[in-house]
Amino acid sequence: MNVLLDNLDLFVTGFRNTLLLFVVSGFFALILGTIVGAMRVSPVPAMRLFGTVYVNTVRNTPLTLILFFFAFGYPKLGLPEVSYTTLAIIGLSLYTATYVAEVLRSGVNTVPIGQAEAARAIGLPFGQTMTLVILPQAFRAVLPPLFSVLIALLKNTTVAAGFSVAEAGAIRANLSERGEPLLIGLLWVALIFVALVSLLSLAQRAFEKKWRIAR
Repeated sequence: MNVLLDNLDLFVTGFRNTLLLFVVSGFFALILGTIVGAMRVSPVPAMRLFGTVYVNTVRNTPLTLILFFFAFGYPKLGLPEVSYTTLAIIGLSLYTATYVAEVLRSGVNTVPIGQAEAARAIGLPFGQTMTLVILPQAFRAVLPPLFSVLIALLKNTTVAAGFSVAEAGAIRANLSERGEPLLIGLLWVALIFVALVSLLSLAQRAFEKKWRIAR
């Protein structure tokens, strides 16, 4: 307990930045993933092709390599300078969006085809059919795997520690500089991550219960 209390500033700063990366990256990943997932099932061949290429390219690229590009390659492109935290958010969002897109695509495939046919029969275009009819049902169907993607994102934020982002993954190095026992520090980091994942699991069950009743 002394390791935690004596270095509370490191833990507070680290997990505050971790939650920042998680919340902001998760928000943009859900938006981008929903768009790409809709493109993957679009009747327009060009949109399907773009969605397929994006998902297969980014998802099969290691996250470390993506963050490495944004940390070291982006500054050499002559683009506006941004912080490492912002670059980490961009990399995590682009990477996680591919998994969100695939989860939603599988959810769209669980919606009976008659739902889309009925929407088209009353004159709804593809965009409204997706947003008003298909996606609400797809989200309910894929809630557990979607939360699994978010849990993976929470743990993936630790990769950003290797690129000058002061989040939970960087606590170990800072404890080492202070001469603290690393094993105990890492155990505290692990316990806090377990607590955060448990909160996400509780949120998942709450949403499942609520939407099960709503049906």
